[in-house]
Amino acid sequence: MSQKDDELLKLTSYVEISKYREKTLKSIGNNVKIPTNIAKDSGIRTNHISKVLSELKSKKIVECINEEARKGRLYRLTDTGKKVLESINEKEEEN
Repeated sequence: MSQKDDELLKLTSYVEISKYREKTLKSIGNNVKIPTNIAKDSGIRTNHISKVLSELKSKKIVECINEEARKGRLYRLTDTGKKVLESINEKEEEN
């Protein structure tokens, strides 16, 4: 296994150990969303979403496209985030 694979495994388990992080990732998917919509889709309160998004951002799993905006910030998965989500979805299909 390469170092890249190890990194992906670590990030995947980091997301999987928190239902909030996992639901947030699934909610965003291949879309660009504001936190309010992520909260509605995932059933998680908006104040929790903000915390989860900043955790995921620090791990380079999600990115904010319009950082300067006070309201209506747009979030999307990074390439790494997409791989993590793929990995989680594959595991679920196996079960």
